[in-house]
Amino acid sequence: MKKVWSRIDKPLFITFMILLLLGLVMIYSSSSISSVLRYNKPSYFFFEKQLIFIIGAFIVGYFIMKTPTKFYKGVAYLGLVVFSLLLISLITKRVITNNASSWYKVGFLSIQPSEFIKSFSILTMGFFYGKYFSRKDPNIIGAIIPMVVYVVCAILIVLQPDLGSAAIYAGIVGAIFLSLPFKEKYMRYVKYGSLVVVFIALYILLFHSSGLTHTQESRLNYKAPCSRYTQETGYQVCNGFIAIKNGGLFGVGLGNSTQKYLYLPESHTDFIYPIIVEELGLIVGVLIIIAYAVILYRIYLISRNATNLRNQIICYGVFIYLSLHVIINLVGITALLPLTGVPLPLLSYGGSFVINVVCMIFVVERIAYETTYERNLEKINKI
Repeated sequence: MKKVWSRIDKPLFITFMILLLLGLVMIYSSSSISSVLRYNKPSYFFFEKQLIFIIGAFIVGYFIMKTPTKFYKGVAYLGLVVFSLLLISLITKRVITNNASSWYKVGFLSIQPSEFIKSFSILTMGFFYGKYFSRKDPNIIGAIIPMVVYVVCAILIVLQPDLGSAAIYAGIVGAIFLSLPFKEKYMRYVKYGSLVVVFIALYILLFHSSGLTHTQESRLNYKAPCSRYTQETGYQVCNGFIAIKNGGLFGVGLGNSTQKYLYLPESHTDFIYPIIVEELGLIVGVLIIIAYAVILYRIYLISRNATNLRNQIICYGVFIYLSLHVIINLVGITALLPLTGVPLPLLSYGGSFVINVVCMIFVVERIAYETTYERNLEKINKI
């Protein structure tokens, strides 16, 4: 264990653990009232479930750290196939929860295939493109063909409909594809093609929103939320503003939030950040953003220093995955962009989400471990 600790990225792991533990505390604080009043459950209900998810994720993480990344390949491709089929099954079953058919209920667990698809897509892209670009003359057609699978997955997520997850998934896949080491003669086609896809998606979203649900369409009306406090389009975000204002610099004290008294229905998921600021203050809110910056910077460094393209792609994918979740959540709750129902990594409640985030952090740490080992081996061989 001492050897593992010496080779992993310690700043990443320590910051990750601090946010994860803070998230557990704040999930209990933010959900204790709604658990009783809204769900008729004990005050510790969501805290207990989140703790179980985290323990399960750490058990999986232990095996991730013990297994060389080259052996992830079979699990990655199998996972992509299984969860793609589950996405198809969701579309056919049409079991609606929170205006979308995004979850399977298995006992007390809710499994969200779109979260697992993100992780398995990052891994499979790493394995496929890591090998593909090791060839002598990789061409653009061969690189585009696998993207059909990821486009189909994105469409399946849209059809749930879950536009927030679809946007993040498309962002992850698109960013990885654009980062690939294409020859200069192909880069022009890649960039122009990507711009065309983005413009088509924006055009459909902004000018042909008839395919959106009423809830999704209403979210496009996101500016000046407090002017629509009594309406669905402004109520939740405005209460988030009130929570942040109540907190001031130093907060009203842990457990003393007023906005968690059902003013913020999603106080332990999408809107946990305003509750944290209300109870612990804006200074803690800023420190959280700094902590995310530390995590993302360390992942970026691990990606840059990785000894093979496969591991570089995987780390870069995790970097984009976490970045998009943080940015989209924060700009949504501050009314800078439409609210999409995207949780905040390591802080928000969510079984499938926290399991995937924790496991992908362990994957990055395994890559850091292998990179350190291989660099040390190179130094020994040079002596």
